[in-house]
Amino acid sequence: MSNCAIVGINWGDEGKGRIVDYLTSNCDYVVRFQGGGNAGHTVINEKGKFALHLLPSGVFRPGVVNILGNGVALDPENLLNEIDIVKSKGVYIGPDNLKISDRASILFPWHRLMDELEENRLADKKYGSTKQGIAPFYSDKSIKKTILAGEVFYPDEMEKHLDSILEWANLKLTGIYNAVPITKDQLNRWIENYLNPIKGYICNTGSLLKTAQQNNKSIILEAQLGSLRDLDYGIYPYTTSANTIVSYAPIGSGFPGIRIDETVGVVKAYSTCVGEGPFVCEMTGDEAEKLRQAGGEYGAKTGRPRRVGPLDIVATKYGIEMQNATSIAFTKLDVLSYMEEIPVCTHYSYKGSVTDEFPFPAVLDQCSPVIEYAKGWNCDISKARKWEDLPQEAKDYVIMVENKINCHIKYISVGPERDSIITRI
Repeated sequence: MSNCAIVGINWGDEGKGRIVDYLTSNCDYVVRFQGGGNAGHTVINEKGKFALHLLPSGVFRPGVVNILGNGVALDPENLLNEIDIVKSKGVYIGPDNLKISDRASILFPWHRLMDELEENRLADKKYGSTKQGIAPFYSDKSIKKTILAGEVFYPDEMEKHLDSILEWANLKLTGIYNAVPITKDQLNRWIENYLNPIKGYICNTGSLLKTAQQNNKSIILEAQLGSLRDLDYGIYPYTTSANTIVSYAPIGSGFPGIRIDETVGVVKAYSTCVGEGPFVCEMTGDEAEKLRQAGGEYGAKTGRPRRVGPLDIVATKYGIEMQNATSIAFTKLDVLSYMEEIPVCTHYSYKGSVTDEFPFPAVLDQCSPVIEYAKGWNCDISKARKWEDLPQEAKDYVIMVENKINCHIKYISVGPERDSIITRI
């Protein structure tokens, strides 16, 4: 069996969760390898509509083992709340189908607090954080000021470690933000209420994945956000604080020796962006609101209206290159059905010159989009299940995009339901 990575090509919000959910019918393991509760993967199935923030998108398939790798920002409080919500809708989650890497680092309540305090301090220069503690967490992880999930099995050693970390956290809270310090009693209550209850899920997932690969099990590696939010290769500083690209997947999975046979890059049929930062193809006014309403473009985590625009070929080609994608899943094609003409950003204009190379982040806000138009199909395509079912204009749009991005479009989503995907050979 092959191992497959599912990654975002653009700014995130491309529809990775529903692609993972679709492909899990033929897999044994789904692994989240980075990120935390700062974004949502929306999945719709017979049990309802779900916005997953930490849980891997394979939790709805019986027999699939879901893993939170060591690269994840592990927030026990949000994870337990999410487990409760999903279980309340009849989905089974237990230690046999959800595993947490013992080397995953813990996101503490003060990380969320510091995230909010820093965004407030930045005011009109804010980065657009979801205030889930991601940047403070990864900062503390880098300077070794958090603990590993596996330390919960060694309570005496963990307490000594936490005394030092709590002192550090309070130095930042009081010294930088003039905030109220967190007490040892507050921390102990949090550990009792949220960290200890996930103890049964924590194990050596590296050993588990190594054995799975030796036994030719199929593994899906699930990314969060997209290429343009990658800490090193995205639109810095308007990025997340982790690496969202497939090259990090083996490291963040818990087993650095994992083999990746295929990388499916997820691209929306138009562009969306949550948060701050340059967004060259952005639409405004009534045109933007029509597209936003048609696509239901509001953040799965925050509910914030997403910024919208036409498909950005320049950014998409760059994202595909960064992810080394072998094929594309093209989502929400049905949303464009209301358009008589479909705009596509094919190039950027920068200081009088036209380019199809993605610029350095510092000059992105000086670029403007070069727009071309494709003919719309003006009919409902949500019932299509085969390539032949699509109207010619819809097929022409897909083929045009495929030729411009130079990567095969293998999957085409025409609706939010699990089965509303066309597989194109």
